[in-house]
Amino acid sequence: MHKFQKSALYRIASRSLRLPLALVIGGLALSGCRMGATDAATRGQEVFETCVPCHNSDGSGNAAVGAPNIAGMKAWYVEREVDKFRAGVRGMHFNDVEGMRMRPMVLSLASEEDVKAVAHYVETLPPVPHGSSFPGDPKAGAALYATCGACHGDTGAGNQDLGAPRIAGVDDWYLATELRKFRSGVRGTNPKDREGRLMRPMARTLANEDAIRNVVAYVETLKP
Repeated sequence: MHKFQKSALYRIASRSLRLPLALVIGGLALSGCRMGATDAATRGQEVFETCVPCHNSDGSGNAAVGAPNIAGMKAWYVEREVDKFRAGVRGMHFNDVEGMRMRPMVLSLASEEDVKAVAHYVETLPPVPHGSSFPGDPKAGAALYATCGACHGDTGAGNQDLGAPRIAGVDDWYLATELRKFRSGVRGTNPKDREGRLMRPMARTLANEDAIRNVVAYVETLKP
């Protein structure tokens, strides 16, 4: 009987301890969620420090090193392209100097969570407008843009469903550089680059350098 009483008391005590313990664990879990949300909000800015030497702290880019103006780019696009660099879908062609420079930078991202965090941070940066850097005929480019508008939209705002990024407000030198890469096969030939493979034949409809300059000059008239 004595043993039975001790056993019953032990069971009661155990049950009485479970509720406070569960509340403590639950509280820690909720606290962790709140901390995680706070960390995620600041983690992107921390990770972006890796990007600053080339893209600048405001995301405005640096033409001298081939780093585009990425401020305000949609998170879905930044995340997708970073993932391509990490997987070797971009930045592996020996003629893609800028891409080969970019790839080691994205490989420094420790996790997919860091990729998402930095992509969302980039989207929060206010767009930084730059002036035109080379001449082109926007009127002639308007007719050429009809092909581009099917995916990128009449205003160049992009279309996530089609995988087409915003190109309005993107620096003209960068647009021209990437069009040249698509035309030459530096981009858009990797079997895993679905969007690039769709883009390459579009770029190849531009007959020459004048056509590239003209369509880019027209894009520069569009407002992001």
